[in-house]
Amino acid sequence: MRQSKLGKKIGLYSVLALGALVSLFPFYWAAIGATNESGKMFSKPPVLVPGEKLVENVSNLNESINIGRVMFNSLFVAIVYTVLSLLICSMAAYAFAKFRFKGRNLIFGIFLLSMMVPYHATIIPLFKMMAGFGWLDTYQAIILPNLAYPFAIFLMRQNMLAFPTSLIEAARIDGSGEWKIFFKIVLPSMKPALAATAIFLFLYQWNSFLWPLIALSSNDMYTFPVALSSLFGLSRIDYGQVMAGVTIATIPIIIFFLALQRQFISGMLGSAVK
Repeated sequence: MRQSKLGKKIGLYSVLALGALVSLFPFYWAAIGATNESGKMFSKPPVLVPGEKLVENVSNLNESINIGRVMFNSLFVAIVYTVLSLLICSMAAYAFAKFRFKGRNLIFGIFLLSMMVPYHATIIPLFKMMAGFGWLDTYQAIILPNLAYPFAIFLMRQNMLAFPTSLIEAARIDGSGEWKIFFKIVLPSMKPALAATAIFLFLYQWNSFLWPLIALSSNDMYTFPVALSSLFGLSRIDYGQVMAGVTIATIPIIIFFLALQRQFISGMLGSAVK
């Protein structure tokens, strides 16, 4: 019996280890490519050991896209968007979960249906709107659209449905206002859900490419996806630079996820259980 359980555990961990290797290999390949010259990226057999071109590739990349400026743009846009969107989506989720008003389910259903609308269908109206405001090639053109992210509202609402309504009613009886209840009582208990939602929002904005490509026109405003796309020329592509840029762009994502991974797992489990 014990041998059977041991065999199952070995098989399970072997599958998990294989899955982890398959998932991590693209990151490893990109990091190795950043240390080698461009010609070795597609050599046969493939080069899987570090080279000596990391400093040169990073230096060339900095000359091409100005890494410091691009990193600042990406971090500023992603962080500000995440904070603002998290606040707006949390308030909307609280209203959908704990307030009773006419048309609540209908409005929430419309929010969910909006996720089925192809994003490309909104590009032209959004571009005309930003042009009318004079916001093209600015931070607000990238940050303000999609602040009310439907999936984030859905995720927060599912977690807030589990929050005891009796605590909110008791706070109201004690004389607390709705703002105080929301910020002092409800939000502090939603930390796992907030962390999970923050990761989704951060990744969504950090990896956003199509809209920043359309809305931004100057190199000083480029975020990482747009800046990296400028490295792909018509004739020659320096894959050493590209892989160095991909590796640098991946680091903030990994740090952000590792910092919030415990809360992320708890938040996702809380939503799933509900």
